[in-house]
Amino acid sequence: MCGCMTMRVRSADDRRREIQENATRLGIDEAFISDLVERFYARVRAHPLLGLVFEQEIRDQWPSHLAKLKDFWSSVSMNTGRYSGKPFPAHMKLTGITPAHFNIWLALFRLTLEDLSDNPETVDYFMERANRIARSFQLGMFELGNGPGI
Repeated sequence: MCGCMTMRVRSADDRRREIQENATRLGIDEAFISDLVERFYARVRAHPLLGLVFEQEIRDQWPSHLAKLKDFWSSVSMNTGRYSGKPFPAHMKLTGITPAHFNIWLALFRLTLEDLSDNPETVDYFMERANRIARSFQLGMFELGNGPGI
């Protein structure tokens, strides 16, 4: 024997099943996602700073935008594959966005999650993903010199 360790390579289906089983364990399903998106964006729209940004861009397209966001978070949290868009280019065209906008967005997102779930692990699960997404957007918008002026 060589004493070598063998690695098990997981298929995409295995990985998807593991993510979906974990989401189920955490109480995450389509109803949870729908409630999260509806409540969170109600807060965003009511916020004096974020609300203006979203209203200028979304205007009267909220129903279709919320449906797209539900697909996005379903894909991010449960690996459903429902979202296939490219959110970064849409955000790159926004002007007047600062890192403070992201901090507010993340704080409202956490608050909404904490209101919806008594399980800190569920909150952490989403916040890990939300922080990663926010960091990626901030890198592209502010640190790589590709984005709007602050």
